[in-house]
Amino acid sequence: MAVATKTFLARVEVTLKLTVNDPQGNTVKGALASLGFDGVSAVRVGKHMEIRLTAEGAAEAERRVEEMCRQLLANPVIEQYRFTIESAEG
Repeated sequence: MAVATKTFLARVEVTLKLTVNDPQGNTVKGALASLGFDGVSAVRVGKHMEIRLTAEGAAEAERRVEEMCRQLLANPVIEQYRFTIESAEG
């Protein structure tokens, strides 16, 4: 008997750890200031990914996305990540 799978959407955010210098964020901050956007005290630049996957349930989808983050999507030495999982059925 085949195992029923569901489709999930994972939204993954990867950012540099707060202790890591963010030169791209500093460049964006400077550009904002030069455009007249005063009062911006800091900018951190990161990555946003949306991953559609199938799994038997939300717990398995979460486990798989966690593994994806640890093995490929984030560099644990300098980056942190967080993600949400939601049903993409219907």
